[in-house]
Amino acid sequence: MLSSCLTTVKSLPLKKRLCFLLKLVCFVISVLIFCEFLIYYVVIFQCRWPELKGGAHMSNKETSTSVLKAIILADTHLLGEIKGHWLDKLRREWQMERSFQTALWFLQPDIVFILGDVFDEGKWSSPQSWADDVRRFRKMFKSPVSTELVVVVGNHDIGFHYEMTTYKVKRFEKVFNFTSGKLITRKGINFVIVNSVAMEGDGCAVCRTSEAKLVALSHKLNCSQQKPNHSNKRCSDVEKLPASEPILLQHYPLYRKSDAECSGEDSAPPEEKNIPFKEKYDVLSQEASQKLIWWFHPRLILSGHTHSACEVLHAGKIPEISVPSFSWRNRNNPSFIMGSITPTDFSLQKCFLPYESRVFTIYCAVGALLVILILAHFQLLTPPFYFAQRLISKHKAV
Repeated sequence: MLSSCLTTVKSLPLKKRLCFLLKLVCFVISVLIFCEFLIYYVVIFQCRWPELKGGAHMSNKETSTSVLKAIILADTHLLGEIKGHWLDKLRREWQMERSFQTALWFLQPDIVFILGDVFDEGKWSSPQSWADDVRRFRKMFKSPVSTELVVVVGNHDIGFHYEMTTYKVKRFEKVFNFTSGKLITRKGINFVIVNSVAMEGDGCAVCRTSEAKLVALSHKLNCSQQKPNHSNKRCSDVEKLPASEPILLQHYPLYRKSDAECSGEDSAPPEEKNIPFKEKYDVLSQEASQKLIWWFHPRLILSGHTHSACEVLHAGKIPEISVPSFSWRNRNNPSFIMGSITPTDFSLQKCFLPYESRVFTIYCAVGALLVILILAHFQLLTPPFYFAQRLISKHKAV
């Protein structure tokens, strides 16, 4: 049977075989272009900026000038030279680059926030490796002049508290213009950048400096809001800032016992939800969390670190959104947050990226289809079918 099949293949005209081969190549290339390029446009095209409660009563001109459009993502974890396999690195970075650049092209945000763990091995990187990681990051997450990029520090960028050094912090600050306790004000909206790794509370040099800046900024913001408990004398020499209640941006979430109360398709898996969180490792300590709430009375807290989504209400009124990882290495369904923000209001919407399992399903289905088409074209499926047909005919005759 095998020799007859080979004879059938050889008997096909060369021109016909080349034409068939060309069609297969075009088909494969089309599938690759869709799965590795066009799919990001198809998926992100479905995302829309959320509307504010008063959005229906605002004109287009008022909306465009007063509403800040922000994209928030977290935990990109660009692989390094120690643990990162070149193929895994190539795949993940291509996925994130295409997603990010497509989102910028479609959504045209005013500002993008990355909530820490930009790199996977920043805590170990040699100067040469660090420079290479930064170069790749700048290529992947380049943005037009009209879009501002703000990066928050995470434990994988400078190490956990016991690994954190002034050198690593300064190195990160130099590249990303990051400072803990830094205030970013856009369109009258106050964003407070927090180095949550330095909220250990043990009086380390980096911790003292970071907390001192946060306390000073807290005083400015509270004076600007003219709180009743602040006398005019204490606030007389303070630079006035917009009176908008701040939004905290940090890597570690505020203290919570676990992810047991978190819900949604991108929340933690059921087997992980009830695992207790460790203070100063998975979440901030209760003391540090309370400090941040006392100091700033934020209207919203945005954090990362857990790689899963969660929404928590602190003190019964302050929402915290844990943003899932942006990397397919950590999740099958990465996403980012889209926020429409004004000095007094905000509205958030999640934008999911392509599910990796669905992309693999497409590849597997296409692979199976190619095998069938090749066998059918060279008539390699015919003999078994004829054999089965003869068996059925003999059975009926008996």
